[in-house]
Amino acid sequence: MSTVKRPLDGIKVVELATFIAGPCCARYLADLGADVVKVEAPAGDPLRYTAVNEGRPFGDKEDTSFTLENTGKKTVTLNTKTPAGREALEKLIAQADVFITNWRQPALKRAALDYETLKVKYPALVMGYVSGYGEKGPDKDLPGFDFTAYFARSGVMGTLYDVDSMPMMPLAGFGDHQVGMNLASGILAALLRAKMTGQGDQVVVSLYHSGVWDVSLYLQASQYGDPLQQYPISRKLITNPLNVAHKTSDGRWLQFSMPQYDKLYNKFVGEVLQREDLVNNPKFYPQVNLQANLVEFYDIFAGEVAKHDAAYWADAMTKADLPFAVCQTWNEVMNDPQAWGSDILAKVTFPNGNERTMVRTPVLFAETELPPYERGHFLGEDTRTVLADLGYTAEQVDAMIAAGEATDVIRVGK
Repeated sequence: MSTVKRPLDGIKVVELATFIAGPCCARYLADLGADVVKVEAPAGDPLRYTAVNEGRPFGDKEDTSFTLENTGKKTVTLNTKTPAGREALEKLIAQADVFITNWRQPALKRAALDYETLKVKYPALVMGYVSGYGEKGPDKDLPGFDFTAYFARSGVMGTLYDVDSMPMMPLAGFGDHQVGMNLASGILAALLRAKMTGQGDQVVVSLYHSGVWDVSLYLQASQYGDPLQQYPISRKLITNPLNVAHKTSDGRWLQFSMPQYDKLYNKFVGEVLQREDLVNNPKFYPQVNLQANLVEFYDIFAGEVAKHDAAYWADAMTKADLPFAVCQTWNEVMNDPQAWGSDILAKVTFPNGNERTMVRTPVLFAETELPPYERGHFLGEDTRTVLADLGYTAEQVDAMIAAGEATDVIRVGK
């Protein structure tokens, strides 16, 4: 295994963020070797209390959600509303290369933690800022979560469903993870310039903008007015029906994906469907002829797939070297040999002795070894260590804890 240093070894990151998007970004920077300190309020990141939403045990002893977004970090608990807690936060930021937050702008300005204030004191600092709707525009101060700003307002939920059905059930964290990785890419670019020139920057990534970017291929296509691009539409009217999922005889859904319709149509209907009557059929080929016969072809396609099980079609598509995938459940993904073989998944043992499957961030290196995947730290677990590194004596830390200006894991409990 490579012994090459990780790319961000020696870089200091302070995270003052909650839930998923900001912490996800900081977790990725920790994967890259950065020394990340997560600052939490005495009540802790709200993500520590979402067990019921996810059907898992409550508490730090097996907190897979918190671990997913916060592995590799130190956790310090400060009451930044007190002078002493704020002073400690300021000392952390003064030593940092990167400061990540998802506080809304009015709160940042009241706390003098906005970029315009910080850049005067720390001109080389890179600030990573997550928001619901961005820094500009009439709705810049609205609260935003991935369900609302990413999924709903961006055009994902309102268009990407069958018109005869209903909007999808969004997954918590889906949009947040897009934002986290988008933010990381911007931070890394700004950090490179800061190290070269001494000039820091603020990197802004919003849930809304990320969602619009993710649907942008069809968003721009919709402006031409073609009725078949005015989503939502019926799945039977997708302009390329070779890109639609169909149900097999054993009740599985198989996603087909052949964007080059004219190039792959004859091979698919001949070799896979074994329907010679469809080869070069002028009703369905080339694709321009198909558009007047979409529903008819859809019904033929769906009927053929329903004749056999998923294994049959997987074998036929594989032999033809055509792209497809069975729509897997999460349990299947956790047991997928490809997920394990390509280092997507890892095992983590939690303090209660349970071993759980966790997901790595989706960027791997040839010359840099993967970091160990460790549980997320308890609330305040590293408070004493982090404050000691800032020059606080044990007596000073004890006094801060006694005054409620900071907490540690001993006080909070495991």
